[in-house]
Amino acid sequence: MNANRHIERHQLPYYLNVFNAFTDKPIGYLGNVSADGLMLISQLPVLVGGCFDMRLKIPGCDGIRHIDFSATCLWCQEDVTPGSFDSGFALETPPADYVEMVEALRYYFSFHPLAAAV
Repeated sequence: MNANRHIERHQLPYYLNVFNAFTDKPIGYLGNVSADGLMLISQLPVLVGGCFDMRLKIPGCDGIRHIDFSATCLWCQEDVTPGSFDSGFALETPPADYVEMVEALRYYFSFHPLAAAV
């Protein structure tokens, strides 16, 4: 499965909550993310093949920004942590806000060389 990856994963456990877009209730945490998918860490297993409407709440200078999207669960397995499950999701057409968030996280979690002192 790793041979199919074209974007390096970024580990984000217990950093960003993922919510149900309709009920606004938390369903888990963002484990890692890419431009076309994500891994959810949850307390309950997720139905493989199911399509879920999800919401991320991103803190910012102007308050909380909501990013709503639909994702299909491709796999679900029990985590090494008892009582936790990892689920992989694919996004068919990620919204622009989601793609922007992925790029911001990629930049934030990357190493950047310091400018040469003059």
